[in-house]
Amino acid sequence: MAVEIVIADAVTDELVETFAGLIPQLSSSSPPPDRTALEAIVDDERAALLLARVDGRIVGVLTLATYRIPTGLRAWIEDVVVDESARGHGVGRALSEAAVDEARRRGVKDVSLTSRPSREAANRLYRRIGFERRDTNVYRMELAEPHGHPGQ
Repeated sequence: MAVEIVIADAVTDELVETFAGLIPQLSSSSPPPDRTALEAIVDDERAALLLARVDGRIVGVLTLATYRIPTGLRAWIEDVVVDESARGHGVGRALSEAAVDEARRRGVKDVSLTSRPSREAANRLYRRIGFERRDTNVYRMELAEPHGHPGQ
């Protein structure tokens, strides 16, 4: 299975439909992004929306978000999802390695990500490609969605 990774530079009907099918495989509580939300990501120079294609079809996505803080340029890998039909064929690895390469190209100091312990295959993959588990607490505070617009 040959995997091609590209960074989305435009939002197409195919991309909107792909997210409608992939996001429910990642989260039952978050609705898929609409065209406007996807355009905001694609147009944001601090983000890169990576797409994995197999035989021309998008089978996986990953978002790389970069941000500057006083100690340097950092990045997070977010919302990695590979279609159930393509799992176990190196798609997640190809996406993750391409994201690390893109972060390096952008001059990022380090790349972080989180993964639920129940996602055993994903956790094994991240360790295999060089991510180290940190002994830290992750805190989150849920905020109301800005201006009542989902996915913004």
